[in-house]
Amino acid sequence: MTGAEQLIDELRPVSFAIAYRMLGSVADAEDIVQEALIRTHQAVAGGQRLDSPRAFVATVTTRLAIDELRSARARREQYVGEWLPEPIVTDGIDDPANQAELADSLSIAMLRLLETLSPEQRATLLLHDVFDYRYAEIAEIIGKSQANVRKLAERARRHVDEGRPRFQTSQEQRDELAQRFFAAVRDGDIGALETLLADDVALTGDGGGKVPAIRHMIRGRSRVADTLRNWLRLVRQRVAGGSIREVQINGAPGALLLDEHDRLLGVWSLDIAGSEIIGINSIVNPEKLAHLGPLADVAALLDPARDRD
Repeated sequence: MTGAEQLIDELRPVSFAIAYRMLGSVADAEDIVQEALIRTHQAVAGGQRLDSPRAFVATVTTRLAIDELRSARARREQYVGEWLPEPIVTDGIDDPANQAELADSLSIAMLRLLETLSPEQRATLLLHDVFDYRYAEIAEIIGKSQANVRKLAERARRHVDEGRPRFQTSQEQRDELAQRFFAAVRDGDIGALETLLADDVALTGDGGGKVPAIRHMIRGRSRVADTLRNWLRLVRQRVAGGSIREVQINGAPGALLLDEHDRLLGVWSLDIAGSEIIGINSIVNPEKLAHLGPLADVAALLDPARDRD
């Protein structure tokens, strides 16, 4: 491997970390990363002096992501049902500091909050609060004055803080609550499951119009529990030998829902605050799951016509 190739390889995680948090899409982030690394390689090969290759690739990635986010906004307005980010499995991070950072800046809940910001607000907040860039550097990256960048950051931070849960939970508490939740799901014990839910718990499903899923968020302990009961009954009827594999999804407790051949049916991610589950995110849109492994044909499995065969 040449020096230039090694440099590009080292910069890939930096670029992806920014692009994914900006877009909430693995596929779109990978496209951005590829383009950013090509431009970086061209700059190096062309003899351009880069005082900081990391800053160069961060600048290119951020600018490309801002442009992509503007066009993605229009597409998402036409999205069928609720939009959730593409999930990533974040198991294997042993450093507690990294775990905390993951849970905060990569969580499904945070990425959904970031969706409500303008592209420039999103970039400013992420670059400053997550990646520790100075306001002067951010101003150069997004092409605005330092004063404007500070205002963008303040507004974005205020909006995000208002949307965050009031009560914090330790990693140990989250893991223990998640284990109880998924044990209740496996056992079909809706009564036990219901005791873990907050009064105003929210269930969000994302099928993207590709597979059956709830179209709109469902709120309330009883309504969510009833919906889960009906879903579990249906899955047990249609998917013999399925399993639930608990994993960290975007730095938070979650699970891969698998059929008897270990093909992916969907991904669940839990939002936890205090001692309660305040949100359940169910992602079953196959276009958002392909990067995680072989997929089951959920549409065929849940097709009502099967009951008439």
